[in-house]
Amino acid sequence: MGLLDIFKKTANTVASVVKPLSPFATIIESAYQEVYGTAHPAWNWKATDSKVYQQQILTLNDKEKIAFILEAITTQHTLAEGKMTWGSHDKDWNIRNLWGNFMNHLLKTKLEMNDEDYVLVLESFMRYKPYGHSDDVMQWPATIVVGKIEKYLHDRKPSADLITALNRLEKKVDTGHYYDQKARAKLVERIKAIVFAGENDADTIRPVLFPAKDQFATYANDALQRMPQAQQPYWYQLMAHTQKASGGSPTKKFLDQGKDLFKELGADNFKQVVNDWLQFITAMKEIEINTYTIEFIATANTDMVKGLIWLCSHFHDKTTLFNLAALAERSYRKVPGKGPLAPSIGNACVYALANSKGLDGVGHLSRLRLRIKQNSTQNLIEKYLLTAAAKQGVSIHEIEDMAVDDFDLTDGSRTYMFDDYKAVLSIIGIGKTELSWYKPDGSPQKSVPAVVKEKHAARLKKIKDTIKQIELTTSAQRDRIDRLMKSERTLSWQQFNEYYFEHGLMCYIAKQLIWTFIDGEEKYHAIWLNNAWTNPAGTLNFSPDDDIRVALWHPVFHTLESIQQWRTFLLDKQLTQPLKQAFREVYLLTDAEVNTVTYSNRMAAHILKQHQFNSLAKTRGWKYNLMGAYDNGIDNDKASIHLQEYDLRAEFWINEVNSDDAFNDTGIWLYVATDQVRFVRLDNNEVVQLLDVPALLFSEVMRDVDLFVGVASVGNDPLWRDNGGLTQYRDYWNSYSFGDLTEIAKTRKMMLERLLPRLKINKVAAIKDKFLVVQGKLRTYKIHLGSTNILMEPNDQYLCIVPDRSAKPATENLMLGFEGDNGLSVVLSKAFLLADDDKITDTTITSQINRR
Repeated sequence: MGLLDIFKKTANTVASVVKPLSPFATIIESAYQEVYGTAHPAWNWKATDSKVYQQQILTLNDKEKIAFILEAITTQHTLAEGKMTWGSHDKDWNIRNLWGNFMNHLLKTKLEMNDEDYVLVLESFMRYKPYGHSDDVMQWPATIVVGKIEKYLHDRKPSADLITALNRLEKKVDTGHYYDQKARAKLVERIKAIVFAGENDADTIRPVLFPAKDQFATYANDALQRMPQAQQPYWYQLMAHTQKASGGSPTKKFLDQGKDLFKELGADNFKQVVNDWLQFITAMKEIEINTYTIEFIATANTDMVKGLIWLCSHFHDKTTLFNLAALAERSYRKVPGKGPLAPSIGNACVYALANSKGLDGVGHLSRLRLRIKQNSTQNLIEKYLLTAAAKQGVSIHEIEDMAVDDFDLTDGSRTYMFDDYKAVLSIIGIGKTELSWYKPDGSPQKSVPAVVKEKHAARLKKIKDTIKQIELTTSAQRDRIDRLMKSERTLSWQQFNEYYFEHGLMCYIAKQLIWTFIDGEEKYHAIWLNNAWTNPAGTLNFSPDDDIRVALWHPVFHTLESIQQWRTFLLDKQLTQPLKQAFREVYLLTDAEVNTVTYSNRMAAHILKQHQFNSLAKTRGWKYNLMGAYDNGIDNDKASIHLQEYDLRAEFWINEVNSDDAFNDTGIWLYVATDQVRFVRLDNNEVVQLLDVPALLFSEVMRDVDLFVGVASVGNDPLWRDNGGLTQYRDYWNSYSFGDLTEIAKTRKMMLERLLPRLKINKVAAIKDKFLVVQGKLRTYKIHLGSTNILMEPNDQYLCIVPDRSAKPATENLMLGFEGDNGLSVVLSKAFLLADDDKITDTTITSQINRR
């Protein structure tokens, strides 16, 4: 009687003794002495490291090896069922490890097995528990065995017994524990494929759906099952193909095979369905499963979704690229305490955008770089942008210029004809458009004509999609140009014309900015007004030609008198710039900074909310890693920005505020303290003297840092003091809340001085030093122009008012000369409210006002 026969005879009875009485037990005992019997036992050994294994196990014939595998299963079960402690290092535990390691390695070797052998192994996996506390079949090397069965059945049909065993295994795997759902779902699909192939002809296509039952799978699987029967086989093949998607990027073979498949289906059919799915996922809301788990796309479905997204790299139409960009932004969005929602899907979208034909995908990447805040993703996008630039033989700035879509606009507008009706799409602001309708006789029509809705619904939807894209693009390009204010880049006249002045979309921004035209030794500074280049002195009489270079005008290079002239000119002409240019704050070296030589302490000793600071820094292109209570901050004690064209890196040093357990549930410090700003060479990390830092660069970096402090300082939070804050930093809160004005606050004060005479509160409000003082009916209020916090006279009692973020900005209809100053809006909102303090009904405010 052979060893296999002995095992078959006794397989239904699990041995009750710790050491099985079989020929293999002695071998295992010898291996135990070899591996664990020394004074310093190995802890990371492999089966092939054991001479006993090599000499006494690998030399067995195939039937004996199968018998060993079967006995290894029952023995591990027996030991696990005993009193063995999980993770202990007693002999029983180590013996079990030996059986398991030798068994796993044998299953990976070339081993002749038949249907009956595979049935025995699978049935043993399902009958016996791998650990005393768990009957999860995935704890056995089931995946390895299924892989061997796939190869074994490559040119043969399985027996009925093997199909039965595989069906049982599939149910066991599918109904197992919640963890490792991705591997579990993949194994289920592989088993289903084996069984299907065994029960059907070779040319029969197996239905393949998304395996995990999440929101998206429910929607997409229903769509697949409702498709015309003629299309279903192609989709099932595509779905099976996407199951092979793995890793961070696709292989050429994967992309080519996928392209062949969707070409058979029809590229338009494929695009239509996949774009619908991309939009569905983007609109999906995440579901909180428990405290630690958020479900968006189930991990079991993630690779298949990635595969479909990768195949979209074959397309470059506006709809697909827009949907990919929208899904990327959604996927990278952070869930508090959990991190990015679906980074692998986001990475797949970024790959597809980067590898699509043409430059439209690059344009979306340029926008995403401003929107996505994870360092790793920003680095990935930058790598793709650099690659695209290298292919074109241009700089990253130029590739971003080239990639801006004009959406077939002319001078910021576009006309659409619908039979005799006309629609005119116009850019009316950053992130704002207007679609105007005209009747056949040319007169305006307030709403979309009924005939257009009925006959041209699909085209109308495309226009609405275009509107969304234009609004996103204008916002992104405004932010990109604002970042370009750090650069001393110049353009040729041809580049300026093509990418800015005559560009259908960019012209809207470019014509509202001041430009410097360099003609040899001469420089002209002008803005486009009334179809001519104009400056505060009047129309310029110069003829731009190919020899002229063009640069963004920056106030750091100009006198206070010149800057003031431009500001007055813009306000008098009622021109609103899309970003702060003429009204931009300028930061020049102080005597203190000259004396410290290599660093600036101008923005030191502030207390910032770390998460708010992190978010703002990423928005401005800085890299920063949140500091946690679990580390000492050595590797992430600074925010930095790489400035390649200057070969410099600016650093803003940060320290954690380790006080009163001031960290959140994930161990991240709530507050950080600011320190010095310095500049370092990229090539050798040499610290640079501040006098050697270009004036424009120094000013822009310090402006960023001032912005970080101005927005993220706890001194701006009206609730911080009353909600506890950090008691030892109360003095800082008071000094910042009502202290000296920053450069940004000084600009705000200057704007208020111009605005106040035109406001309805001008008779009861006045600017005094660093406050806007408002005389209410009940009390007099001093609103700080920096922090926007409020003191009440006569005793400087603090008044806490939390701004309503959903309300329209108080500055919405005011001419400021530039777009966007939330702080100014908050100051004015509070001023209007307090001017009529006798009409306030909010008890949280009136109770403070009436308290004396």
